[in-house]
Amino acid sequence: MTPKNEPSTPSYTLNCRMSQEAAALERLCQVVRIRGFRIARMAVETAGEHLDIALTLEGTRPIAMLRSQIEKLHTVAEVGLSEVPVVRSYMA
Repeated sequence: MTPKNEPSTPSYTLNCRMSQEAAALERLCQVVRIRGFRIARMAVETAGEHLDIALTLEGTRPIAMLRSQIEKLHTVAEVGLSEVPVVRSYMA
């Protein structure tokens, strides 16, 4: 078989601080999924009354739309995004 290059998928790093509340992480993951992104990596740390969440996301849709939707969640205190998307190429 010859290796094929699949289309490149942009990868973004999103940092989010949200209140610790029942189902808060589930709501965050649901918004990410509904907006057409895949969570490649997720790290969560407890910081007092908050959760600090680092997400590495993959997707071809506009990341600004996702960020806007996450900011609307009532448990979210702040959202930061790395400015430069990382493009990954996969070889099969």
